[in-house]
Amino acid sequence: MSDICVIRPKKFLGQHFLKKKHIARRIADTISFYKDFPVLEIGPGMGAITKFLLQERRNLTVVEIDRQCINFLKKYYPQLDGCIIEEDFLKLNLDDLFLDRFCIVGNYPYNISTQIFFKILNYKNKILCCSGLLQKEVAKRLISLQGRKTYGIITVLLRAWYDIEYLFTVSPDCFSPSPKVNSAVIRMIRNKRTKLGCDELLFTNIVKTAFNKRRKTLRNSLKSLFIENNDVFINPIFDKRPEQLSVEEFIYIASMFTSYVVSSKKHLFPIL
Repeated sequence: MSDICVIRPKKFLGQHFLKKKHIARRIADTISFYKDFPVLEIGPGMGAITKFLLQERRNLTVVEIDRQCINFLKKYYPQLDGCIIEEDFLKLNLDDLFLDRFCIVGNYPYNISTQIFFKILNYKNKILCCSGLLQKEVAKRLISLQGRKTYGIITVLLRAWYDIEYLFTVSPDCFSPSPKVNSAVIRMIRNKRTKLGCDELLFTNIVKTAFNKRRKTLRNSLKSLFIENNDVFINPIFDKRPEQLSVEEFIYIASMFTSYVVSSKKHLFPIL
């Protein structure tokens, strides 16, 4: 495939092409348990992972924004005819692509990996499994335990809905060009939760507000979110800082305010 030397990774797209076949195969295998479900591959590049997904005869759709990569895929993977979406993943309406549950896999561009996971949350009832390559630093945040500095907004929001596994580390020499940092493969599997037991938007707002002021206690940070002071803040849980709380405790706090809003019929937070 002489075209490989022609396609140069584009820094503005955060491209680091995977060049080790055994790593690509292992990534494809991370979703092998879900063979009955369609797969969306994000950023296939020159098809390192795609090749092994097609060998499994998967119901595969790929989304790629790089025109050179798209042309490469069309030439060397004719099986993808009609299954290549030439668009920015972050702008895709996944409901238009999949009527039911599906899986996501990919070598995620470093510059938008966190945004990808926030988007996945919007389709949590359809995305059954998500796995792939990302910066090790980001992977560590996703699996972080409460009490650690790496524990943050994306950790809490994702783990409310997904069980997340850190599978293995990938060294820089497995890519072209070699990134300056290690990468990692993670897998997220949708848990059995169907409802949080609180207002979901309120839960998200509380988590984001708390971690945006992570040095403050919850009592001080959340008062900026709610318009009225009330006796809910007497609860000792508000003495804690956000990294000290489990996912379940964040849900508990959101349910407290949800109940207050319902019982008082007042808005405790700004209507945007």
